[in-house]
Amino acid sequence: MGILSLLAFLLSCMIQEVGAEMKLSPEELTVLRGEEAQFTCSTSNIQWAVMTWQLNQIPILTIHNETGVLPVANPDVSAKESPDSPGDWVFSLKNTERQHQGEVTCNLQDIDRRTASLSVQEKGNVKVFGDNKLVLKGESALFECQAAGWYPEPSLHWRVDDKPVSQGEYNISSEESGKDLFTVTSFHSVMAAKSSHVVCLASVSALTRPLNSSVRLTVVAEVVQDGDDCTVLLAVTALLAALLLLLLLCIAAVLCYRQRRQAKSSTQEAIWFSQSGSGGGSVAEATGGQFNPGYTSEGPTDAVYNELFIEAGRTMDFATFTKVLKGEDGHFEAFKVPDVVSSSSWSESQTQASLSEESSNNVRRITTV
Repeated sequence: MGILSLLAFLLSCMIQEVGAEMKLSPEELTVLRGEEAQFTCSTSNIQWAVMTWQLNQIPILTIHNETGVLPVANPDVSAKESPDSPGDWVFSLKNTERQHQGEVTCNLQDIDRRTASLSVQEKGNVKVFGDNKLVLKGESALFECQAAGWYPEPSLHWRVDDKPVSQGEYNISSEESGKDLFTVTSFHSVMAAKSSHVVCLASVSALTRPLNSSVRLTVVAEVVQDGDDCTVLLAVTALLAALLLLLLLCIAAVLCYRQRRQAKSSTQEAIWFSQSGSGGGSVAEATGGQFNPGYTSEGPTDAVYNELFIEAGRTMDFATFTKVLKGEDGHFEAFKVPDVVSSSSWSESQTQASLSEESSNNVRRITTV
């Protein structure tokens, strides 16, 4: 009996020594749904014949020490020998799903086995409801954040201007949907002291960086009272606006002055042309007389008599004078010259008179009333 007990003790020590040489790492692994999970099984015993990988006690992959990995039906499952450490085998599970989480076992047939834990998490979304807010200084602004579609329940917290907010300053409520997914809702009230960014963050352990959503809180009093740069900008803008208005007023005054000058010049020209046109009329038109139906234009025109009046005016008074002309029938007619006749009419009459003298020497009787 003593020999049998000694043999049993030696065998147990040998098994423990071999088991101590076997390792499965990592012992716990957490991944997001859809990511790849990898485990490494290493042993210093080169005498093993078959290595079997199990997921939740179900064999999914077999490795033979001499031939390598045996064919598998699942394309997401694979294994390869580590190039850095011969004898170590790396097991890979791609496109992980929630049903894959549980125990992962590396079994050296008839030698030993090691087990690790696999957790699969789901990443949802996070959103701060509402748009950017504009509030008066000293008032409070309420923000709502929701993280939906997570597994397990995510951790949610707030940050204001990159400073974490104490958990006692906001509340959190959670509910679970039909697919074992969680939705977390939080409300946070911010006192409007200065303009800032309000950020809501949600995360699970498999995430290297939390998801976040943010809005802008603008405090009106800060823009009006504390913004020195804004005050300078407003002053410069007001000055430029005043200069522009002054320039527009100057341009309007110049245009108005030019328009008035042009209108005045046009009026003077119209008067001058009107006077010029009336200067070539008859003596009756120049003196304001009436039309004589018995007058005939065969003889000398008004211009002839006007020239005579001008010559007589050199030695006689223009106020009133009477010049007696003898007609062809032997009678005498008297003509009365007005006190004032425009110089333009006299000048035009002189020209017409000279032309009339060249064309005819006959003198007919004319009466101006």
